[in-house]
Amino acid sequence: MSTTEESRVNAVTPLKLTGLVCVVISLCLDVVALLSPAWVTADNHFSLSLWQRCFRAASLPHGEWDCKWALNSDWEIATVALLLTGAAIILIAFLVALISICQGTRRKFYKPVAILLFSSVVLQVCGLVLYPIKFVETATMRTYHEFNWGYGIAWGATIFSFGGAVLYCLNPKNYDDYY
Repeated sequence: MSTTEESRVNAVTPLKLTGLVCVVISLCLDVVALLSPAWVTADNHFSLSLWQRCFRAASLPHGEWDCKWALNSDWEIATVALLLTGAAIILIAFLVALISICQGTRRKFYKPVAILLFSSVVLQVCGLVLYPIKFVETATMRTYHEFNWGYGIAWGATIFSFGGAVLYCLNPKNYDDYY
């Protein structure tokens, strides 16, 4: 193989670099969403995260919050398990993509990274669809409530994972040889 061909094989293409950036953004958004204190809020007296259910009762002094563990039902545990598993898979995909870039063996890792990212997307979509359906089904509140920024950021993480997966699926021979 000539030097020109070797440099073409070892060049980082914009598509795969953009895919890696999508994976990094997705990973960061997943961490923020999992740690978010606000997945559901209601009338400034109720807040629900993946981990805590908090109420602000008028009987408490100075408007303090009374927080309790939120993982009391099967659907809440399933949602957290799906989201954590999806985030772990994204982390593995990121590490595989990063190692392949550092070693210069990118082509043989495109497909595994894409498969990992698509698997993560499926898990996270299942968790993000399960959450509002079961919340509304089991909600005992009679007040207005809304799904807040933590839930939205989780969707953002899923969308970036999907984008990274698509970019890693593009045929490397057609695009890499061009660069």
